[in-house]
Amino acid sequence: MACFTVPLAAAAAASAVKCSLPESAGRNPFVSRLGWLGKMMFGGSFLLAIEHVYHGEVTFTPPFLTAIAEGPDAVREMLHEMATRGVTMAVLVFAAWVAMVALSGLAERKRRYV
Repeated sequence: MACFTVPLAAAAAASAVKCSLPESAGRNPFVSRLGWLGKMMFGGSFLLAIEHVYHGEVTFTPPFLTAIAEGPDAVREMLHEMATRGVTMAVLVFAAWVAMVALSGLAERKRRYV
């Protein structure tokens, strides 16, 4: 129902951290590639939001999340979904980003020595 909000919050946090860091912090490969993390999280959240709109779980009128209008049991289910599926998706995207940064660092080092 609202699992896309967790990666969306992580994307906003990554973007805020990226904007607040000084230029000198860019020497660290993970810091210099925070933009990748933000784009991955925003992209995944956008696609999930479209899927939720398609299935009628999210509307363009208040309260936006239909579970809120359905009552406390639906809200409890929504929060459980956010805590399980949303956090799992955010962690998996974060792990994929770490792997991408590590592999790109290896490729850069290999290019330097060839």
